[in-house]
Formats: sequence, C-alpha cells, structure tokens
Amino acid sequence: MTGAAHAQSPATPTLNAPSAAAPIVPSAPDLAATSYLLIDANSGAVLVENNADNPLPPASLTKMMTSYIVSQEIKRGQIGENDQVLVSEKAWRMGGSKMFIRVGNQVPVIDLLRGVIIQSGNDASIALAEHVAGSEDAFADLMNAQAQRLGMTNSHFVNATGWPAEDHYASARDLATLAQAIIRDDPKSHYAIYGEKEFVWNEIRQPNRNLMLWRDSTVDGLKTGHTEEAGYCLVASAKRDDMRLISVVMGTTSEAARAAETQKLLTWGFRFFETKTFYQPGQVLAEESVWKGEQDKVELGLQDGLMLTLPKGQADKLEAGITLNKPILAPIQVGDVLGEVEVKLGDEVVHKAPLVALSAVEEAGLLGRLWDSIRLFFYGLFD
Repeated sequence: MTGAAHAQSPATPTLNAPSAAAPIVPSAPDLAATSYLLIDANSGAVLVENNADNPLPPASLTKMMTSYIVSQEIKRGQIGENDQVLVSEKAWRMGGSKMFIRVGNQVPVIDLLRGVIIQSGNDASIALAEHVAGSEDAFADLMNAQAQRLGMTNSHFVNATGWPAEDHYASARDLATLAQAIIRDDPKSHYAIYGEKEFVWNEIRQPNRNLMLWRDSTVDGLKTGHTEEAGYCLVASAKRDDMRLISVVMGTTSEAARAAETQKLLTWGFRFFETKTFYQPGQVLAEESVWKGEQDKVELGLQDGLMLTLPKGQADKLEAGITLNKPILAPIQVGDVLGEVEVKLGDEVVHKAPLVALSAVEEAGLLGRLWDSIRLFFYGLFD
C-alpha cells in the first residue's frame, strides 16, 4: 500500500527525522522570530517548530478567533450576512487600525467581517462582538469557550481585537489549530475573504496587510498582527496541488521580515514534503467473523481515515498491516476498537491507528450464543 497517514489523536503528530532509508531532507531554515511553526493543514503533521507552545501576545492574530466565531454564527443561522449592525460609540472610538465605521450607522455583518479580516479593523471587531454577544466582555467568554473546544491549551482572550491587555495571549501551535478550524469549518465564501487584497469602506481603500498575497500566488490567507509588545506576526496558509501548509511566525522585527520568514517556511515545506491519503474516513478495510452475534461478519475501517506527511519519495515505500483483537464477540457498537492498523517504512513503524467497527452487530439469542460458546471452546479461542 502506498500513501500517507494520519488519525486523530490527543497530541498533534510530529514528523520524525527521516530514517536511513529515506531521502535526505535539509535542515529547516533558521528564522529570526520569537516563535514559529509549520504544519500540514490536513494531516496535522508538524514539519518544524520553535517555542510553539509559548504563550505570547498575539496582537491582531486575535481577530482570527473573532472572525471564526462570527462565521460560525452565520453558518448556524444565528445571525445573517446582511443583518444590520448598529455601530456603538465604543466601537467608533476604538484606536489602532480601523475600518472607519461611524457611530450610529448600521453596517451589514458581511462588510464588518471584511473589515476585520482585510483591514484588521478594531472598530469592526468590537461592533461584531457586541452584535453577537451583547458586549465585548461577553464575546471574550465565547472566544475562550471556543478555544477550549478546539484544544487551544495555551491561549486566553480578554478582547476581540488583540489590543494589548494583561492575560491576553496565544501560542503558535494554538493559532495553527485555529487556522485549521477556519479552513475546515468556514463556508468557502467566508474563507475566500482572507485572500482578498483590498477592501473599500467609507470611500477609504485599504490593502490587506498580508504581503504574501502579492508574493506567492498559492497563499490565500490568513491574518497579520502587530503591536510593540508582540512584534510583527503572520499566520499564513498556502495550497499547492493537493497539499496545504499553515505557517505561524510571531515576534519578527518588521512587516517585510514576517513575510520573508514565512516564505522560507513555505518554500522548504513544499519543496521537501508531500501529503498523501491511504484511506478515506469510514472506508471498509476488512470484514471479519463475529461470534455470538445476529450477523456473522462486521466491517472494519478507520474512523478518521489515514493520511501522512512524509519527506518526498517515502510514500511509495510504505506498507500497512492489520492486527485484530480476536475473538470478536457481539454485541458490537459502531466505533468499537477491534484492532490496529500499523504503517511501516522498512522496519520502522511510522504510524498506528485504531481499527474500528463501521457497523453494529446485535447479540444473538440464547441458542446462538450457546452454540458459538461451544465452537469457541473446541477451537481453543475462548475459555
């Protein structure tokens, strides 16, 4: 079997150094940044990291969470793209980068979303936060609840903008997790906003601050950030063929530097790695005998599919094997772990994933269970 593998697990998989059988991959570039991370968006494999779990001031990278929550509220039908948002005095007076909305005006949600993502408007962020949750403080509670659901363990938000504040922080790994969620969960029309190069509001044309949108045609997002404390930060994503990478760079010295360091990561990742899929979620890999059940067979597969990011040239050398927990006894529920898939490169195990039941099998009646117990005893499979 050829391809690449990933299954959901509590910890993000980290790509190990290639074995002797693998092609040579040069060392990752050294970056002039406080913290950075490069992952494959689909497999979650970490290609390189430095201080990725350090909680740092995220500046306007915070707005990724703001826009994600708003997009999900639209997706769930709680608010509409064309809902009119009344601009409060608090939103209007907010300093820093602005969309230049006016107090007392009503602005459509979708225009405010563009103001947040493209123009990095602090005023637009507060207006949306108040529209969704009633106040920015209440919205921050939503942000932290969402962070917890996504597994962002080194992040805490106190505002919707990233304005410097005590106890407001995020790690590079958490921001990569958030970027994955945006790419995975947002409607395509909303994610496309991250790649728009400019937005005009109130007759003021403002460019997207993500220089990578002009430098690399494969980059389609996501967000920049800058404060004196945070330095210059950038979360970027690019897709080439079927592979998508997410880079996080925090604490660089200039707008040009954050783009240059991001380009180093993306170039290295795409040049030397590939991501391939073995199996789709729910694909039947085996059909095995069941004892004491109303059916005598159960279909087995991988709940989350199997995908792996590897140095280029390794995928065709992979082999997979299945180990079963025998005997398989009814009752069986969908998702019950009944074995394991093990992927090897030569003698090296590069990935393991649980083999689960894809269908349920009810327990047989008394006579059926008794007959199978006798058979199992004589076959030496059960005592």
